[in-house]
Amino acid sequence: MRLAFRIALRFLTSNKGQTILIALGIGIGISVQIFIGSLIQGLQISLVDATIGQASHITIQSSVKNEPIVDYIDIENKTMQGYEGITAISPTLTRGAFLLFDNEFEQVLFRGFEMNKANTIYRFDKALVEGRFPKANEVMLGELLAKENKINVFDTIEILTPDGLLTEVVVSGLFDLKVAAINNSWVVGELDLAREIFEYEDDAVSALEMQIKEPFNATEATEKISQAINNKSIALSNWKEANEQLLSGLNGQSTSSLMIQVFVVISVVLGIASVLAITVLQKSKQIGILKAMGINDKNASLVFIFQGLMLGMVGGIVGILLGLVLLWSFSTFALNADGTPVVPIFINIRFIGLSGFIAISASTVASVLPALKSKKLSPIEVIRNG
Repeated sequence: MRLAFRIALRFLTSNKGQTILIALGIGIGISVQIFIGSLIQGLQISLVDATIGQASHITIQSSVKNEPIVDYIDIENKTMQGYEGITAISPTLTRGAFLLFDNEFEQVLFRGFEMNKANTIYRFDKALVEGRFPKANEVMLGELLAKENKINVFDTIEILTPDGLLTEVVVSGLFDLKVAAINNSWVVGELDLAREIFEYEDDAVSALEMQIKEPFNATEATEKISQAINNKSIALSNWKEANEQLLSGLNGQSTSSLMIQVFVVISVVLGIASVLAITVLQKSKQIGILKAMGINDKNASLVFIFQGLMLGMVGGIVGILLGLVLLWSFSTFALNADGTPVVPIFINIRFIGLSGFIAISASTVASVLPALKSKKLSPIEVIRNG
């Protein structure tokens, strides 16, 4: 085996130009695979994060529309016991209302939260652009809502409920959650304030919102939580049910990315196989002489297996380096107007390692046919035919 390795190395170094071209071809193929795969993964992560990064993954509500959930703490405890992957859970009281300021009416969505819990989902601390979190009889407004109605921090506004109840509150801060519909309609206050405004009981909420560690397991998590609660008056929904088009698009992206990567690997395999097959013909005289000197068929075939293995290793390393350079270049030069990358690049070490392994495996597999051909060479015929 050591002899076969040395001969393979000698064959590769005897024609350095050809060896470099083959390794470079493998490297370019693998770099394209890494670049496209990482780009698609980054795009998918960006889309999912924009959709549910600051939103509820699973929502628990009453099965009767506009009815509150009573004794929500018991349901919250059962939820936590029913599924271990919950990272955040927040009770909320959400109702439509009207905002009154300077003799102007604006339809809004009032959202009452326990702010410390809601912050783990919506990250209001990072979204706050002015002011502070609301305290008793205070609210935060979406930045667009405040701007359109010329409302400033510490202004006093009024909240009018559909039942005609009017409550004065002070604006403590403005937030920007990067979603225009939210920034233009949300009024956020403490849960107790929402109960007071809409005259709800102390143990009543309109929903329980939560995030889980693995968002794509939302369907499975929903089923487990539903079984744990075991209450027909409670209905559960998850983000996947509300974003079927997004999921379809993500699946389409993954499929197209996989197809491109498969064809890249096939082209690499065919390229290596054809070059090594030609090498068998070029080196047939040397192989014939080696066989005549006593090298067996196994070692003769191993020569080309080792060539494929070494080409794959070198090509894989070159491909990984080229792929990382391409990703760095894209994230450095393909920028939005605000200086952020057009598509956030996601470096998946496992995927990059897999790409390198594919390069080595594909090259080794591609060398099997030339290896079998060299195994069948007859030294007498080769030497006789020159």
